[in-house]
Amino acid sequence: MAARQIGAAAAQVVDVADVAQVDAAMSASLAALGGRLDILVAGAGIAGPNATVRDYPIQAWRRVIDVNLHGVFHCNRAAVPAMERRGYGRIINVASVAGKEGNPNAAAYSASKAGVIGLTKSLGKELARTDIRVNCVALAAVRTAIFDQMSQEHVDFMLSKIPMGRFGAIDEVTALVCWLTSDEASFSTGVVFDISGGRAT
Repeated sequence: MAARQIGAAAAQVVDVADVAQVDAAMSASLAALGGRLDILVAGAGIAGPNATVRDYPIQAWRRVIDVNLHGVFHCNRAAVPAMERRGYGRIINVASVAGKEGNPNAAAYSASKAGVIGLTKSLGKELARTDIRVNCVALAAVRTAIFDQMSQEHVDFMLSKIPMGRFGAIDEVTALVCWLTSDEASFSTGVVFDISGGRAT
């Protein structure tokens, strides 16, 4: 759908938890776009079940970590060589305030997003002497399809933590991501940018 809206775009369907699929999709995208990669936004994610740590299903834990953390790692790893060849790039990883604070009954999600923050800081420092910038955005709750994976009790809990008393809007996150991909943000790398309605203060 996004490819149709954009027009000149190469769309790939990929399970980011599968490194072979990520590498194949990156190769196909580079071939379709003349070998050039300017921006990566690594935003695929799942919520996982709402459960205490002692009751958390092992397979669900692994799937959340596979998609939310390993998937971001796979995409970052695949993007860096193409950006290094051009000497330029912008990587934006999507984290969460849950990765900074931890949410009860959402340990897998919180742990995965904490890992994304650590990965972003590490890669940002590795590439700091290049013109490749690596940052992440730490969201409070933004109303997207991921809400469909959560219990209403957990959705209500997240809203109760936001001082503005509302969920974020996709356009608000998009504006921050667009700024981070611009040259106006050229002195920022390895940074976590909160967009949380006052939650992260």
